[in-house]
Formats: sequence, structure tokens, C-alpha cells
Amino acid sequence: MKPKNNNSNSNNNSNCCSNGYSSDVSNGSDNNSPSPPPSPPKPRLTPSLSQCRRRLRSKTKSFVRRENLGSGLNFRRNLRYLLLLPLLYISGLLMCVGPFSGFWGYASVPGSVYRSYENFQRLWDDIRLDNSSALQLSSVWKYKRRVKVQKPCPNSTARNHFSMYRTSIMESPGSSGYLIVDANGGLNQQRSAICNAVAVAGLLNAILVIPRFELNSVWRDPSQFGDIYDEENFINNLKGYVNVVRELPEALMEIYDQNISNIPNFRVQAWATVNYYLGVVLPILRDQRVIRIAPFANRLTMNVPSHIQLLRCITNYKALKFSPPISSLAEKLVSRMIERSSMTGGKYVSVHLRFEQDMVAFSCCVYEGGEAEKLKMDSFREQEWKGKFKRKDRVIVPALNRIEGKCPLTPVEVGLMLRGMGFDNNTSIYIASGKIYQAEKHLAPLREMFPLLYTKESLATPDELAPFEGHSSKLAALDYTVSLFSEVFVTTQGGNFPQFLMGHRRFLFNGHSKTIKPDKRKLVVLLQDMDISWKAFKDEMEVMLAESDRKGMMVPRVKKFNRKTSIYTYPLPECACLQGSNNSTFRLTEGANVLNSHHESTR
Repeated sequence: MKPKNNNSNSNNNSNCCSNGYSSDVSNGSDNNSPSPPPSPPKPRLTPSLSQCRRRLRSKTKSFVRRENLGSGLNFRRNLRYLLLLPLLYISGLLMCVGPFSGFWGYASVPGSVYRSYENFQRLWDDIRLDNSSALQLSSVWKYKRRVKVQKPCPNSTARNHFSMYRTSIMESPGSSGYLIVDANGGLNQQRSAICNAVAVAGLLNAILVIPRFELNSVWRDPSQFGDIYDEENFINNLKGYVNVVRELPEALMEIYDQNISNIPNFRVQAWATVNYYLGVVLPILRDQRVIRIAPFANRLTMNVPSHIQLLRCITNYKALKFSPPISSLAEKLVSRMIERSSMTGGKYVSVHLRFEQDMVAFSCCVYEGGEAEKLKMDSFREQEWKGKFKRKDRVIVPALNRIEGKCPLTPVEVGLMLRGMGFDNNTSIYIASGKIYQAEKHLAPLREMFPLLYTKESLATPDELAPFEGHSSKLAALDYTVSLFSEVFVTTQGGNFPQFLMGHRRFLFNGHSKTIKPDKRKLVVLLQDMDISWKAFKDEMEVMLAESDRKGMMVPRVKKFNRKTSIYTYPLPECACLQGSNNSTFRLTEGANVLNSHHESTR
């Protein structure tokens, strides 16, 4: 899967190598794309002119007093030191990140050099013979606390909320008009846009037109809403909350020559507030009867009223069901993974492996390919991003990227981590990924450590996958579903895919994400240490697993209008009410029923 490159995250992307992050790194953790990224920082408060003048007068009087006291000589001496400090600081930066960083030995800092494969070869005999402490998948997770549901549950009174809301805020009965949005990015950024669009439609009492998908220059997937999601399920599950239609009425289409693209595009600021939509967007919607917002990624703040927040929950976990072709094949893949995991009670581990060629190039990280790999990556970056990495203000420091944990994990690093945590070679592993960079070479050590290694390509027949070729979102939907129902999910780089998946797994597993999110800053130091013993490495990995377990069940404290985290990554407590309804956990595919029945029989 490729890193996303679109209008809504162009600012993030432009900092790829100057700050070590790719566009897939956000949210303060290894996040690949900006959905959901952190809210924009608050602008700095600039002092007024009068304040500056008062400070200047104060400093002037102070200086005069010092002169009168005969301290002028000391002040000038101190001033020389103050002028010297910036020069020392700049010199330090040049030594660390400038062209002389290699000369000054920056690459010798622990964790800055990729030596993971060498360490694997050195430790392989110990790994191969280590069967003493195999970790049982049924007992991986220590914490299983059930999250308390808010009382009363908003779901039970949501329709009444909307009825009262429409009566109180709308000037006239009926809808305010039609809302059209263009969702951009890949599968899960589009998913975020859809959930936000439903929330905005509910906020404005608008009729939502089935969202349109932009053709992204990186993802190059021409799929539209109906190709990915079940339209009937979407419309029916939102009845009583938001009215959804497939297209505009003929009368409005005639005004715009039967072309939605002719409707003027209304630009909404990122993370727009409820007051912005009610004060700025709603009057225009009432006047024009239709409004089109594009792009629509991250155009609504996370702080919204509870009945509007609930719309996001209903959309994400109930209304958005993959289309029948995707659901059918996904069900088969889940069942096949269960069958191939008989030695572990039908349970398996899924790994989101971000080690495709474009991800390696975009991350600006260096592995073991030497000068040849560097030239290849430079050429690929120039081809895909047209001089973006050659700007004068850009400083590329691969060693610094690695130290700060911003490099995608390689397959051998994932294998070493999982074997160190106690998963033995009987563990079935599902790899959720695009085309792995130099797959034959890089997957070989992972396959040695975990012979039961599977992908969608190995589980499905060529005929089954043929309709999905060239459609990255459809392929990602298959990976999403198989990963969703794994006992353990491993995220290696971040992005929208793992952020949504972690949230969905929190929702399904009563507040526990059952996710391994490695501490990559610590991991790279351990993997570069050519003197570390296998036992010492295992001890560190067991601590890392316990930490992932502890963080996996964290639920933010949400008070009225103060949510700061993404509801798509941390859906509880607001979405917990949906778990108690008739549809329970709103599974994406019927394959989950197979998984549940199998788990029940093995308890």
C-alpha cells in the first residue's frame, strides 16, 4: 500500500525528510497518513505594539541605570557571550545534520545503522533451538477489562435528539439542502471522510448525496463508493438519523448542466468547528440548496455534541459494510487462515508490513543495499515526487530517521521481534501489504522464522483475485478484514490503516485493541547491538509486549466537548452503546461468525 499524497496532507508530506517523518507518520506515533492526524497547533500569541514599546522602554531604562552604575563594561562582555551562543548552536547542527555528519561520526550513534540481518544470522542457531517458552496465542493478552458503557446510552435516545435538534436550530421544517463531498486518499482516509460527512449532514440537517471518491495520483484506484461499500446497507442504517440519496434531484441537476462538477466547490478549513459549520456553511447551504465540499479529509473537529459523535460511530461500525464481492472473498480468506492455524487453536497473527518500494523511498531510510540502493531510491523519488527531495531547505539524515524510530521495519526485524516475544514457528502469520520491496530476498528470513506465512495472494486463487487487480482500495479491504479478526495485530509504521484497525479492534474486543505497537527507538538500538545475547533480547521483547498489552486497553477520558484523540482510533466510550444493540458488533463480513464459533468451541 502506498503512502498517501493529496491536498489535505501536502503540508505533512513536504516535511518527509527534513523532520524524518513520511506522510504516514502522524498522531504523535508512527502514523502514515493524516487521518486522523493531530489537530493543528494553536497560533502563537503575538505581543501588541504597545507591549513591545513598553518592553523596549523598560529595557532602555534598565540599560541607562547599568551605565550610570558603571556596569557598562560587564554588560558588553556578557553581550559577546550571548552572540557566541547562536554560533555554537549552528555549528552543532552542522556537525549533526549537515554534510559533515558522517565525518563527525554521527553514524556511530547506537541504533543509527541497519545491522538487523547480520544479527539475525548471528542469533539464528539460538532462535532455531529455542522452543522452551512458546507463547500460547490464547494467553497473549493479560489485560481484558471491559469498558464501562455510558449511562444512559445515547443510541437509545438518538432519534429523539435529532428530532429536537432539528426543531430547535432549523428555521423551517424539512432539510436545509443537499451536501456533496469528495473523499480523497486511500481506503481509510476515504472512510474517515465518509464518517465526517454523515456527521456534518446531521449537524446541518442536510440530505447527504452518496460521497464521491477522487482519483488519487498515488493510489490510482478508479473505484467509487458502490465498488467498495454496500450502498443499500449504508442508506438503510442511517435512516432516522441522516437521509442519504444516490444523486441530486433532476431540478438541481438541470441548473448545473447535469454535471455535479459544475457545482462551485466550497473550501472548508481543516478541523472546522461546529460553530463554523452553523455560522458560515449553513447559511450558504440554505441559500443555494446544495453545497459541495472538496476535498473533505479532516474537515470536522473531533469535539462535537454527543448525538453528532454517535453518527460517526453508527457510520463506521454499522453503515459501512464492504460490498458483496469484497465481503465474499474476505470471508473465504478469514476461514482459510483459521484452517491453516489449527496448531494454535484457529488463531493467527496479522502484520501490517509497510516495506514496499515507494514506502522505503519515501521514508528516506538506508538499509543494506549500499550505493546501488541509494541511487535506485534517489531515482525513484525523483520519478514519483518530481524534485521534492532536492530542495535546498531539505536535509536528509537517514541515521537520524532510524534513531528516532521513523524507518519502516523490515521483514527480518518483524520476525526477530515476534520470536523474541515468544511466538514460535508454529504460529500462523498473515502479511497485510502491497508488493514487498525485493520480496524474495527480504521475506526469506521471516519465512525461516515463521514457515506458516501467508498473504492474500497465497490464500486466494488467481481467478478470485483477478477482479481486484489494479484496485488498491479493494485489495486493502481484504487485508483490513483478515487483520481485523486476527488474535494479534502488529503495526510496523503507522498510517490510516492501522489507526482505523486498532480502533475497530478496540470496538470488537470490548476496549482492548490486541495490537503490538513496537517501540522502534528501543528496537533499533537492540538490533544494532552485535554483542546482545538471544536471552537478553527476549527479555526486552517480553517487556515490549507487556507494554503493548497495557496500552492496548487505554480509553481516553472524554468529557463534554473536550475530545482530543481520534474517535476512529479510540472509539470508546462513545461507541460502546452500539455493542449492546441487536446487531452487536456489526461485523464487516460473515467470516467473523466462523471465527467466533471456532473460538467459542475452543474455550
